[in-house]
Amino acid sequence: MPRPPIFTLPTTVRGWIILVVLGVLLAVGGFAFYKWQSLYFGMPKLPDTAELWETHREPAMEFVDRDGNTVAVRGPRYGRATNVAALPAYVPQAFIAAEDKRFYEHDGADDAAIARAAFSNLRAGETVSGASTITQQLIKNLVLDNRQTLKRKAQEMKLARELEKQLSKDEILSLYLNRVYFGAGLYGIDAAARNYFGKPPEKLEIQEAALLATLPKAPSKLNLRENLAGARERQQYVLAEMLDQGFITKEQAKVAREADVKIIDAPTYDPQMGYVIDASAERVKAMLPKLPGDLVVTVSIDTKMQEAIEKMLIARMAKDGKAQGASQVGALVMGKDGRVIAMVGGTDYATSEFNRVTQAKRQPGSSFKPFVYAAALEDGFSPYDVMVDKPVTIDKWQPTNYGGGYLGPMTLSEALTRSTNTVAAQLAQESSEERVIALAKRFGMTSDMEPFPSIALGSQAVTMWELVRAFGAFQSGGLRMDPYLIDKIEDSRGMVLYQRPDYERERVYPYDLAEDMNAMMARVVNAPIGTGGRARIKNWTVAGKTGTSQDWRDAWFVGFTAAYVGAVWVGNDDDSPMKRVTGGGLPADLWSDMMELVHAGKPPESLIGAENGMVISEAAEQRISFYRGLSQAFSVAAANRAAGVSAPQ
Repeated sequence: MPRPPIFTLPTTVRGWIILVVLGVLLAVGGFAFYKWQSLYFGMPKLPDTAELWETHREPAMEFVDRDGNTVAVRGPRYGRATNVAALPAYVPQAFIAAEDKRFYEHDGADDAAIARAAFSNLRAGETVSGASTITQQLIKNLVLDNRQTLKRKAQEMKLARELEKQLSKDEILSLYLNRVYFGAGLYGIDAAARNYFGKPPEKLEIQEAALLATLPKAPSKLNLRENLAGARERQQYVLAEMLDQGFITKEQAKVAREADVKIIDAPTYDPQMGYVIDASAERVKAMLPKLPGDLVVTVSIDTKMQEAIEKMLIARMAKDGKAQGASQVGALVMGKDGRVIAMVGGTDYATSEFNRVTQAKRQPGSSFKPFVYAAALEDGFSPYDVMVDKPVTIDKWQPTNYGGGYLGPMTLSEALTRSTNTVAAQLAQESSEERVIALAKRFGMTSDMEPFPSIALGSQAVTMWELVRAFGAFQSGGLRMDPYLIDKIEDSRGMVLYQRPDYERERVYPYDLAEDMNAMMARVVNAPIGTGGRARIKNWTVAGKTGTSQDWRDAWFVGFTAAYVGAVWVGNDDDSPMKRVTGGGLPADLWSDMMELVHAGKPPESLIGAENGMVISEAAEQRISFYRGLSQAFSVAAANRAAGVSAPQ
């Protein structure tokens, strides 16, 4: 029986069907390809290694002293860079056991783990496992964002595989341990080890490493100071995984499980150091054109001396300052090379962050006079030249002496020792106000000054910082002092961004004239007629100058020994008068106490020129005092004759 004819489509129709099917397949494939490629659309480029260390860092500065002790932290705490090769093997192994057991086997994304995670998520009906490798976590934290989308996950895996081609496994693990967040504002294993256990990561024990390895998963929830019990519970899991992977022995696991772990108290820093830290941070920003994400700044401060001076000044101001109507104090001590040893910007940083050393501009009063005398000496005057203390009128301005009265002829040395206003005013006219300002600028003052006659008496406001700097030129024999708060600036990887260089200081004043100035200022402190007698310190020659502004609004003592130069100011922020406080009173007392602390245990050194003119000056002044007495006697007799009063028989 013949077969029924098979139905066949016309050739033309078959061709169309094949074309349609191919078109559908191409469309589906093209759409799938487009969707797949769209996953990587807008994907960021993988940064180079250096950028990976810096990217996504919040601005942070750690301030350390010369011994490497942290004195303050501004912003989050980034640990110092740590290489896995320097750590005990069990430290990185704890993180591998907790986060990525196949770390050394996969190529950045673990396909087997992804498959297991997908099955677990499908069975649970929700996301219960992410299967992120350590490399992926790095990419997520440093390159991408935290959005949970298929696109972001695909980009994370692709970039992780790229990173594995760019860096070795140990380099990736080192980067991870240095960048991972450990809670409490701590980034990196160095910061975590030091702040939780008080030790560097190289000295971590197994139980401590396992405890730190619990934190990347939930750094806030498992905060070691707030939820140690929760962290200890997960620590047991980490130890079990370390044992299972053969990283530790059963005995080590048992000891670690049972070991007591002591979490140290969070570090506390001296709040008064805020004045130093603020000033240092400002200088860092001025010194570096672009600030990296994290900085380690070595400050010049002697922290023990800083704390001792703070304690003394705060106690004295609470007692003596309050009794004398002074509510604030500023103090600064520098070494002879310009190193800032201590800086106290006020009595309480928590109440007022305003720095009376670097920010407050106050009238220096007579503590400015040395620059008037220095200009006069440069113009040919001598400390033994004689001028007359008498009424003076300069453009309707009539300076008077503290306490009133006039003494007549006196040497320049005696006039500075007594802080005689009329002589200083005459000297400024001899040299000119412009010359005085130019010398002060040359010595390092930066504040704007106007050439008014009253500049001779310190009527124009300056900061303590620049005043002490300028006095440093006298101490050194005429070399300008360049004060510094910062020794070195590094990033957390140890790259030095700035190191204070050694250099030749610029000469701004002749050595022999600086000797004369020091001799005169030494008499201010050591001569019986001097205004600064209360600034003396044991076994050391002190030179300096007192200063009191109008109506007792500011009181200063600025001075130096062969080793240190410094100042103390007392007053009120609202510029209200004190109870007749002068520079030779409370400020000189405080300066002496401060410098006794700084000089303790140091062998005395000779101060340039200080002793040279003492005997000569005193001998000259004795002769002048004799003639002054005769002159005064004749003046009294003449006055009596004019009044018709007969002289006593």
